[in-house]
Amino acid sequence: MKERTRRVWEIISIYLPIALMGLLALGTYWLVRNAPKPLEPPQQRAVAHEPDYFMRDFSIKTFDETGRLQSELLGDTLKHFMDTDTLEVENARMRSNSIDGRVTLATANKALSNADASEVQLFGNAIVTREEFQKSGSAKPVPRMQFRGEFLHVWPNEERVKSNQPVTLTRGPDKFTGDAMDFDNMTQTLNMRGNVKGVLNSAPASAARNKG
Repeated sequence: MKERTRRVWEIISIYLPIALMGLLALGTYWLVRNAPKPLEPPQQRAVAHEPDYFMRDFSIKTFDETGRLQSELLGDTLKHFMDTDTLEVENARMRSNSIDGRVTLATANKALSNADASEVQLFGNAIVTREEFQKSGSAKPVPRMQFRGEFLHVWPNEERVKSNQPVTLTRGPDKFTGDAMDFDNMTQTLNMRGNVKGVLNSAPASAARNKG
């Protein structure tokens, strides 16, 4: 009897560590399977193209580093879109002043502008007018210039006007039309494309001399 009991304990002592290791492995597997999963990082929500604030009967002015007024943008209503940092203006009016003091005016049914109004797109009955200007040291003034179209793209600080749609340009008594246009006052260049037509009015005849 004693011999039999001794043999049983010998067998148990041999297989007990193996059984314990098996139980430990099963317990580890159960813990891993039932452990809470790590939280997934929240997905960033795409910013919708929706206005984040509105304004009515507003005026936005921009100044250069010396405090000189560069431009002013006015309108009946304004919507700001955060995703593009742009302003949408109804019944837009704009005024800009060049360094030499020349005034440019612009109006349109609607305007789309960047935050500082340095780039403005005009839609519907768009008109940009550069007023007559007397240059320093020049006896003859620079004539009034006006652009008209259903779409005009304006860079006030760079003194540029561009359009990919039909435009009518008047400069003093002269008139030009074209299917597209690019005007750069800094380089004094005008490029009209498409069905371009022009009417040049001759200068008025000089007054007759007095006979004495």
